[in-house]
Amino acid sequence: MKTLIAGLMAMAVLAGMTGCGQKNTENKNTTNTTTSSGNPITAPVDYLGAAAKAKRVSEKTVDLASLRQAIQLFYAQEDRYPRDLQELVSEKYIGALPPPPAGTEFKYNPANGEISIVPKP
Repeated sequence: MKTLIAGLMAMAVLAGMTGCGQKNTENKNTTNTTTSSGNPITAPVDYLGAAAKAKRVSEKTVDLASLRQAIQLFYAQEDRYPRDLQELVSEKYIGALPPPPAGTEFKYNPANGEISIVPKP
């Protein structure tokens, strides 16, 4: 009886060992969706480029948000949208128009108060 139990245990150990020795054949196809080269030498340049892009996007978002808020405040107090963005400055809703990002301009529709940033023609 002891030999039977010992034999079964030996077979269980061997079966476990053969299962542990197999290589993982899973396809590990991963794609890198970043635009960096992954080269440690260019990492500082990649970082600075990404940081500059993030700064431009955040500045554009903040400028548009502040202009939209001023337009809505103007509408709430004057019961109309400003004729142009300069009217926000002349009526003291904002101190000065923020400059649009390089190569772009503000597009304002006085009929509905919508504002966006578009590339310069």
